[in-house]
Amino acid sequence: MSIIQQFIDGLKNTTTLEYIAVLFGIISVLLSRIENIWVYPTGIINTSIYIYISFIGGLYAEAGVNVYYTIMSVLGWIWWLKKQHGKKTIQIHYSSKREWGITILFFLICWLVLYLILYNFTNSTVPWVDGFASASAYTAMWLMAKKKIENWLWWIITNTTSIPLYFIKGYVFTSFQFLVFLILAILGWVEWRRRIKNEKYYML
Repeated sequence: MSIIQQFIDGLKNTTTLEYIAVLFGIISVLLSRIENIWVYPTGIINTSIYIYISFIGGLYAEAGVNVYYTIMSVLGWIWWLKKQHGKKTIQIHYSSKREWGITILFFLICWLVLYLILYNFTNSTVPWVDGFASASAYTAMWLMAKKKIENWLWWIITNTTSIPLYFIKGYVFTSFQFLVFLILAILGWVEWRRRIKNEKYYML
C-alpha cells in the first residue's frame, strides 16, 4: 500500500476527537509564534485529548509527555501573565552556554529514563523512538514556558521524530499535524529571532 493510500485510509478512520485535538494543536502553535497568551488554554485542550489518544495507542511516553505539557501549560500561563500585571517580565531570550549544557543533559537523562521505563514496564514496540520524541518534547516545553528561543529547535526535533512515529501507529491525521507543526516551528524560530533583533531583547 502506498503512503498516499495509507494517508487517505487514515483520514477516513480519524475520529472526531482526533480532529478536534489537531485543530487546537495547530491553533496553539500559531498563537505561540506570536507570543499570544491563548497559546496555553488552547494547548491544554489539545494535550488533554492526546493523553487519552496516546494511551490507547500504546504510546505511553507520549501520553506522559502530554500530562507534562498540561502541567507546564498551566505554569507557562502564569509566568506569561506576569508581564500583563506589571510583575516580573519574561522576555524572549537566548540560552547561555551553561544553560545549553544543562538543557542537553536534561534531554539525555529524560531519554534514558523513558527508554528504560518503556522497555521494562510496557509493551511499547518503539521504546527508543517514543522515548526520544518525548524527551525532546519535555525539553522544548520547558524552554517555551521560559521564552527561550531554543525551544523552537527542540520542537523541530520533536516534530520530525513524531511524524513517522504516529504514522506507523495509524494516527495519520495526527502525523500530518506534526508535519504542520514542523513548518510552524521553523517559522517560529525565524519570527522569534526577528523579534529579538527588532525589539532588542536581551541575552541571558
